[in-house]
Order: sequence, then C-alpha cells, then structure tokens
Amino acid sequence: MRLAKFAFAAGLLLAGVSAASAADNWVGAWGFVPLPLPPGQAPVVIAPAVARLATLTPMAVPPAPAAAPAGAPGAPLLENPGNLAILPGNVELANVTVRQLVRVSVGGSQIRLRFSNESSADVMPVGNVHVAEAGPDGRIVPGTDHAVTFDGKVGVIMPASSPLYSDPVAMPVKALDRLLISIHVPGPVPRSGHALYTYVTQAPGDNTAAVALPNAKLTRVTAFVTGVDVNAEPSVGTIVTLGDSITEGAASTANAFRGWPDRLAERLAAAKKDWSVFNTGIGGNRLLRYGTGPSALARLDRDVLSVPGIKAIILLEGINDIGVSFNPAGGRDPVTAEALIAADKQVIARAHAKGIKVYGALLTPYQGAGYASPAGEQVRTALNQWIKIGGAFDGVIDFATPVADHANPLTFDLRYNATDKLHPNDAGYQAMADAIDLEMITK
Repeated sequence: MRLAKFAFAAGLLLAGVSAASAADNWVGAWGFVPLPLPPGQAPVVIAPAVARLATLTPMAVPPAPAAAPAGAPGAPLLENPGNLAILPGNVELANVTVRQLVRVSVGGSQIRLRFSNESSADVMPVGNVHVAEAGPDGRIVPGTDHAVTFDGKVGVIMPASSPLYSDPVAMPVKALDRLLISIHVPGPVPRSGHALYTYVTQAPGDNTAAVALPNAKLTRVTAFVTGVDVNAEPSVGTIVTLGDSITEGAASTANAFRGWPDRLAERLAAAKKDWSVFNTGIGGNRLLRYGTGPSALARLDRDVLSVPGIKAIILLEGINDIGVSFNPAGGRDPVTAEALIAADKQVIARAHAKGIKVYGALLTPYQGAGYASPAGEQVRTALNQWIKIGGAFDGVIDFATPVADHANPLTFDLRYNATDKLHPNDAGYQAMADAIDLEMITK
C-alpha cells in the first residue's frame, strides 16, 4: 500500500511536468526557498497519520492558540489593514484551509504552482487547491477563482522530500498581480521548513472556494507553494536573487512586497523590461557553510540554476559567513576574504557554464550589528573591493553606498536602519533597488 502511494505521487509528478509544450516559455515569477532537513537532524515522520489521510478523510481541528497581543515586543510588522489576529508561528494544521499570498513579477497567459514537501521524510496529502486574485485580508476577488489540478485531478499525495508541479492553470496575469493560493490541508503536516505569513481559517473543512475565509488569522506556516511560474512572452527571462535575509526581505513589512527584489520587479515592470524576478534569499544563509539551509554553493543547482527561464543572477551573500566567523561573543567557522572570493568564483563558473550571467552586489554596512567586529569589517571591505574591481562578474551593483551613513560609511544611515544595524527597512530596500542599473542587466 505504501509503495503504491509513492508510485501514485511520482506518476503525478511526471505527468505534471510533461503537460507543458515545447513552445511554452515558463519563467519563475515568484519564489520562496524550501528547506531540506539539516545535516544530522532526524526526520519528522508522520506515518501513522498518513494511513488515515490517504483518502483525504476529514480530521478534527485542534484548539486554536491564543492570538499574540497587538504591539507586543517583537511583534512582526505586517501589511494587515483589517487587523486580523496574529497566531504564534507554525500552529498545528488539520482539516483547515490556508491561503498563501504571492505576487507575480511578470504577466502571461498561464500560471503553474510548485508545491514543496522537501522538509518532510514522509508523503503529504493535499486536498483541493484554488488560486484567485487577492483582495484584502485573505479575501479573493469574486469571479477570479480557478481550481488547480494535478494530472487533471483534484487533490494529491505529495512524494516525500520532493517538490511537485501543478497542471498549468489557464489564468492570465499581469505583472505585479497579487494572488491568493487556497489549500485544503486534510490533516497534520510536519512543522518544519521555511515559513511565511499565511492566512489560516479556524473553521474546519474545505473552504478553498470561499471568497472570505471564515474566522481567518495570520500566522507563520511552512510554505506549501515555493514557486509560481508564468507562461510569458518568448522574450522574457528570469533574474534570480541569491542571498540571505537581506535578500529575503527581513525587517521589511511582511505581506507587502517591499524587499529589494520586490522593488526591483516594480522598476522592471514600470520600464517595460522583459524580466521576471525570482527570490531565493534565506535568512541566516551563508556562502560556505550550512547556516539556515544549505550554503549558497550547496543549493545553487536546486534553488537557482533550476529556476525556469533563468538568464541572470544577482548575488548578495557573505555577511553571515563574516559575522559568524568574527563574532565577538564567540566566533566559529573561520573565514577569509580569499575563501569568500573563491566561493563567488565558483558561483560565476557554474552559472556561466549554463550561459547565465552573474551580477555581484557589494555587501551592505554592518558596524553596530550584534556580530560585527573590526576584523570582520576588514574581510567585508576586502570582498567588496574585489567585487568592484576584480572583473569576474558580468556587472557590479553597489548596495553599500546608498544605505550607508555619509559620516561613517561602515554603518547604516539612520533613515534606512535605526534598529539592528544589519537589515534595511522598507526605505533602505527601496534605496538598494534604485541603485541597480537596469540597462546593465542583459540576457
């Protein structure tokens, strides 16, 4: 029985991929990196539940945790005009509907969804899935709802430790359209992986087609969908942004698309450039060693080079390698500028081998951050100098100067970071995006 489930799921995977024709131009239009299990960590196995869930049998909903009080210390900054209650992260999900908010960076005639079960060692059932234009507070725009299928069928059992593409959805989209992906979760799923703010209903059952989710709350949930592809015009290519939390968009307003890759997508759309933007930033990521998720070198093939339509990479990575190595509170994993330069050269060589251009971005200031040190600053300065004059990249983007304090370029201008001295705020991310020469980036 268990082998049959795996075979069934694998068959859906192959069928979903073969649905595209050779004439299509699928490009990655929104991305969020799935995280495999860390090295040495025992997998979270939910095998007893899977036997009951194979037929998508409804299950009891666990009690809802108390909402976080508004304005509590450390409360996330959210685009939440309706002031929905915010639940603690990664609550248990069973027989409920979740809605994941995405924004596509380019328009086209069809979309398809990349689901991820890569943080689980077991198969995972998914019930009905719908996608629609996003209204406020987890509501869909009436009349825009589309059912999502897998090999022509609703619902799917996702293979263990694997991604899964949906069938193409005949849903024309425009650049910067916001979409809500509604997913019925029949039963318990492993609470691991890369989480984002998601609308979750406290009402049991399948509410994927509902305009408004009953009693919706916001909570951080492991991402079910980690990529949205658009069938775009033949001239469109994908820029993949590779980096850490500064690329992911930490400290920007969540659910508002205000990180520098989001702002870059807006600039490209306004200039009518034939580019899509796909974000592969992970908070805590490093170039050389496992940080949060595999290192940039280890995940390059899966997370970056495999993105549909990829023509260019913007690389902004290394500050966590430096900070961890030279942390005054106790450094580890020693790193040198030469080692980081060698890692950058590896990214360039592997991308160039596939005809993909790589643009190097200068690391932003970090003096005053929790893990900053004079020795680490020397490495950051040396790496930035090599990026600027080394000639290895196809182009250089200066992210450091626009956000730096003019009186002390080693730290942030207070307009762009008045808190942790590491992550830009919304205005800082806008300044970074504005520093990119759109004419420099070519296919």
